Amino acid sequence: MTEPSPLDKAEAAVTEAAVNTAAVQVALAAVELAKLASTQQQPAPPTCSHQAKPGRSAGEWLAIACAVCVGGIGIAFASIAIAIGGLSVAILALVLRSIWRDVMKGR
Repeated sequence: MTEPSPLDKAEAAVTEAAVNTAAVQVALAAVELAKLASTQQQPAPPTCSHQAKPGRSAGEWLAIACAVCVGGIGIAFASIAIAIGGLSVAILALVLRSIWRDVMKGR
């Protein structure tokens, strides 16, 4: 076998260098892209400008429940009182009507 000539060796070295240069350029571009992606800051999510009210505590809910119960009992007693008053007026009207009829018959 004959040894390649210096011109063939030089040509092979140039071709290898060209391939290596392209591979190095692609690798450097990938590294730069990764740096850019990691240093790029993500936009912060928008924050609310209003102040949220804290929820009611257990004591407040208990007070509301008690107030509703007392109010319901008060309405029940008021309804009973109105019913008794209406019944009393109806009985009074019947008694007065009966007395009026007796007075009108007696004339």
